[in-house]
Amino acid sequence: MMAGLSNRGKAQVVRQTIPAMQTLGVCGDAGCWIWPSITQNAYQTAEIIAGLLSVGRSRIVPEYSFLDARGVGALDGLRVATAYQQVFEGDQLDANWKPPKGYDGTPNESAADVLTRMRQVMSVTETQYSGEDIVFIAPDSDTLSVLQAAVLGVDIRRHKELGFRAGEVRPLLLSQKSFDTKPMTLPCPRPPSCV
Repeated sequence: MMAGLSNRGKAQVVRQTIPAMQTLGVCGDAGCWIWPSITQNAYQTAEIIAGLLSVGRSRIVPEYSFLDARGVGALDGLRVATAYQQVFEGDQLDANWKPPKGYDGTPNESAADVLTRMRQVMSVTETQYSGEDIVFIAPDSDTLSVLQAAVLGVDIRRHKELGFRAGEVRPLLLSQKSFDTKPMTLPCPRPPSCV
């Protein structure tokens, strides 16, 4: 269960997040949309950002599922460092690896499952807010690091390399590699034996 922001967390937003957003020009004169997870810590972060950057409360759009923390199933009761290490090791093996299923209904998601959710939130925000700044606030790093890996074309098994620190602000980086849209053809010396 996610708790609200601690005093340290509130200070991080004020001393680290806000200056980083201002440096990047996020939520400047044109404004922005703030999409927090509905977890208490993420929503409180959104409220602080909105208040300090003069973003109207009507521009805070609570996200009810896409930005949730990654479901770690039975690992949910372990120490955070222990659970994190097991998820890290599983992700490196296979993007479809899932933590063990929990007994209390806690979801157990693979990195590929998280990517599906992030594709959905990107589809919604691109459709509704094309050309505008959107700030995603997630309660854990996996949702954002999986998205960043996918957009860069990095194998999502390596998404932890792109992990976010608490309070970190980062623009969604796009891949510099162009995508070849031409159909691929494979030689077949003896049709139909190649099919």
